[in-house]
Amino acid sequence: MSTPPPPSAYNRANPYKARLTANYSLSGEGSNKDTRHFIVHLGASGISYVPGDSLGVLPRNFPRAVDELLPHLGLDAATPVDQPSGPMPLRDVLIHQYVLNRVSKKFVKGILAKLPEGAKKQALGEIIANEEAFDDYVFTRDYTDVLAEYPVQFTAAEFLPLANKIAPRLYSIASSPKAHPGEVHLTIAVVKYHTHGRDKFGIASGYLAHGQELNRDEIPVYIQPTKHFHMPPPDAPMIMVGPGTGIAPFRAFLEEREIDGAKGKNWLFFGDQKRASDFLYETQFLDLQRKGILTRLDTAFSRDQAEKIYVQNRMHENGAELWKWLQEGAYFYVCGDAKRMAKDVHQMLIAIAQQHGGLSPEAAKEYIEVTFAKTEKRYLKDVY
Repeated sequence: MSTPPPPSAYNRANPYKARLTANYSLSGEGSNKDTRHFIVHLGASGISYVPGDSLGVLPRNFPRAVDELLPHLGLDAATPVDQPSGPMPLRDVLIHQYVLNRVSKKFVKGILAKLPEGAKKQALGEIIANEEAFDDYVFTRDYTDVLAEYPVQFTAAEFLPLANKIAPRLYSIASSPKAHPGEVHLTIAVVKYHTHGRDKFGIASGYLAHGQELNRDEIPVYIQPTKHFHMPPPDAPMIMVGPGTGIAPFRAFLEEREIDGAKGKNWLFFGDQKRASDFLYETQFLDLQRKGILTRLDTAFSRDQAEKIYVQNRMHENGAELWKWLQEGAYFYVCGDAKRMAKDVHQMLIAIAQQHGGLSPEAAKEYIEVTFAKTEKRYLKDVY
């Protein structure tokens, strides 16, 4: 089991200014996604981490997005804004400190208060009064979209309290520090969408994919140590379920186990849409399988056949073997989407305990959720 590194001098309040040294797509031709591999170079920071940790990234907005917004607000880019370190131009404050890719509800209400009486004010008031309509309205719009529809102007002092501050984004680290000294690797699906006549990006994924010049621009980062998602003892079997970008920590786990010469068996379940274009790190995982480090590899590509197949379906097909591994002391890990995938995997684990462990529905649920997860601490999740 990896020993946690000593506390770093760098943290959320004091991030290290790292540089990107690689940014390339893992998605093949015909993919519906743009999933990318990033390498963040830690320079002389002395930052250390273990597999299972996350990297905190403090993103920024595209300067273009700020330059589009300022005329709609009626504000000058050079307007000074008081900061703890002294006055800073409004343009720089907006680039580095405020979320601009999605409008805040308090800003929309601020517009309503400024609108003169009439049809526009009535229409916006009706949207705000309907909670579901209001949620939908802000979900697809940024500040420029709303101001184009409801033109009013703000002073900097009025606008800034109505916008949300940028918060760090946490990404599961996709590398072993023993395999890649001085680097952190990330596996990120770039969020891109088109609404109200304009292309938009997720604030962090867009910033990393298209807002950074390799080996030059600085990215504020820090390590967020895991509290529970640690690797098992070297001789313990390990089952990993990581569809899509949920694969990230398991690439790190397997790299670490290879270098350590760990004797525990390793079983990976990976899923995505299409094998030809979405099998992330295919060459690396097949190589690990050839070497015998990856004992079993089961994949589920949902769109390669008429019937959609997911990782939980592969678990069901291999339920007897999976149950045998659990009885042999295997640790079970799941990483990725919390809303659907992780819930489906959880229910499948309970079903396997019933079918192959001969447990009643109540006893199976008790075993998975209490004995396995809490008492033995062999069921670990990194879900979001």
